[in-house]
Amino acid sequence: MKLITVYTPTYNRAFCIHQVYDSLLAQTEQNFEWLIIDDGSTDETENLVASWMNAATLPITYIKQVNKGMLGAHNTAHAVLKTELAVCIDSDDFLPNDGIERISSVWKKFRNDESIGGIVGLDSYKDGKVIGDAFPINEAQIKYASVTKIKGDKKYVFRSKVLKEFGPYPVVEGEKFPAQGYLYRKIDSKYNLIAINDILCIVEYLPDGNSFNKISSYLKNPQGFMIHRILMMETSEGIKDKFRNAIHYVSSCIIAKKSSKIVSNKFYYLTIPAAPLGLLLSFYLKYKKGGSVNKKLNA
Repeated sequence: MKLITVYTPTYNRAFCIHQVYDSLLAQTEQNFEWLIIDDGSTDETENLVASWMNAATLPITYIKQVNKGMLGAHNTAHAVLKTELAVCIDSDDFLPNDGIERISSVWKKFRNDESIGGIVGLDSYKDGKVIGDAFPINEAQIKYASVTKIKGDKKYVFRSKVLKEFGPYPVVEGEKFPAQGYLYRKIDSKYNLIAINDILCIVEYLPDGNSFNKISSYLKNPQGFMIHRILMMETSEGIKDKFRNAIHYVSSCIIAKKSSKIVSNKFYYLTIPAAPLGLLLSFYLKYKKGGSVNKKLNA
């Protein structure tokens, strides 16, 4: 049994997914398997992966499904995980050559501590520049809520059993659940992470990726964001953050045409006074229609 599953949700990314494949071939430690979740691609992805599987250079499992969105692909991956650890490497990103080795080395120190749910490391651009800030202390225990307050995207490696314990992501009919942090915040209620100042993922932000289309996602998936904002109000520590999430919740209710939910929820004492600002936010989002917003929209 390998230690780590590298899983890659993909949709029409035949033009770039080879970067993941090439980086896996180059790993200094081969203690992993690769799981590809093809979320309904109509390009050459299936043929490309078949050629790699025929070459038998890596242990690859390929699953093709009808399009369910990025986190629907995560749900499929989490359900079939068999290794101790799992890390998602998107189809437009890739691992540094020592990525698996770094994860394995750190994990050996902490795997027997059942309070540790996984590892969180750094992302970088292709030029090696770290995205955002490093962690204040290397190999310290940290909560996901604290990670979100540190500038820049980070890379998470979780125990597979922890992903199964708190998953799957909610399924909303007619929507594709939009908030990856939803599951991480649920995990945060029970487990800590080990923060490491090692680059675990090299990132490229493509124009059709989630990072560039958060407002579009907000408009297309308002009920998913409603679910996410309820959890955020539950888990946020300060009243300022709770109220900010109440504003977003109200906005999502309006966009989803479920205004009655502004009053009929357990945080009505926040959402009712947040209603005017939530209405203004919904107008702003509909006017802007596309583009990116602050990372905290999906945190």
